[in-house]
Amino acid sequence: MEAAVVERRRDRVGHVKRVGYVKKGIVKRKCTRRIKRRPAQAVPMALQELFLSCLDVFKGPGTVPPTHDVQKLRRILDNMKPEDVGLTSELQFFRPTNVLNGDSRVTYTTIYKCDNFSLCLFFLPATGVIPLHNHPGMTVFSKLLLGTMHIKSYDWVDPVDFYGTVTSSQLRLAKLKADSVFTAPCDTSVLYPTTGGNIHAFTAITPCAVLDVIGPPYSNEDGRDCSFYKEYPCTSSNGNTTVKSEEADSYGWLEEIEMPENSQMDGIEYMGPQVIEPSC
Repeated sequence: MEAAVVERRRDRVGHVKRVGYVKKGIVKRKCTRRIKRRPAQAVPMALQELFLSCLDVFKGPGTVPPTHDVQKLRRILDNMKPEDVGLTSELQFFRPTNVLNGDSRVTYTTIYKCDNFSLCLFFLPATGVIPLHNHPGMTVFSKLLLGTMHIKSYDWVDPVDFYGTVTSSQLRLAKLKADSVFTAPCDTSVLYPTTGGNIHAFTAITPCAVLDVIGPPYSNEDGRDCSFYKEYPCTSSNGNTTVKSEEADSYGWLEEIEMPENSQMDGIEYMGPQVIEPSC
C-alpha cells in the first residue's frame, strides 16, 4: 500500500513537470552533483504591465475597480500569450494526444499574491473540473491561455450584500449568465462581487491553462471563503419566487454544499518569468 502511494506521487510529479513547472515537496532525491543554475528569465512586457497595473487598480477589500480600470486590465489580458507566463502549446501536457492515465486532478500555481490581489494559473487536464463555486467580495479576470473549456456561471436573483450573503431558503434562485464553450485565444471574462457570473464552474474539454487575476484574493480570516454549490433545473417556484416556464432555462436553483472531492487541487511551484516589484 505504501509503495503504491509513493508510485502515484511520482506519477503526479511527472504530470506536473509536463505542465512546465515543478511539484512542491513530493519526491526528494539526494543529489551530489553541482547543478548549474539557469539564468534569470526576462520578464515579458505584458506580464510586467499586468502586474504594475494590478498594483495601481486594486485598492483592497470592499472595493471594485472602476470601469476604465477594468477595461485597462482586460486589454492587457486579451493580448497576453502563454509564453508570457512560461508556457507553450508544445509542452506534453497540452498536446491533443496526451493521455494522463485517467488523472483529472487540477493543479494551480501562484505568480504573485498580496493583500489586494493575486495572479494565479490553473492547469486542467482533459475532463478536469473546477466545480461550481463563488467569489465573495471579489473582482475576477479569467484569461484562457491554452485549450478548450466549458464555462457555466450564475448570479443570485435574491437580494445580496457585497459579499454575496443571501437571505432566502436553502435552494436559492440564480440567473444563468454563461453556458458556453470557449477556445483559446479568446476574450477575457470579468466577474464582479454580485454580477457578471460570480458563481462559476470550469470543465476542460482539452488540457487547459487559465490565468486568473483575483482582487482581493480569497481569505478565510477576512470572510472571503469559497463556497460550493449544486445546481437543479428551474422548473417550478420555490417559496415566494416564481419563474415563467418560458424563462426557466435561464435560471437554476443552487444549493450550498460541502467541498466536493473533485474541488481539491495540487499546488505547484511557479517557475515562469518573475514579476519585478517597483522600488520605493
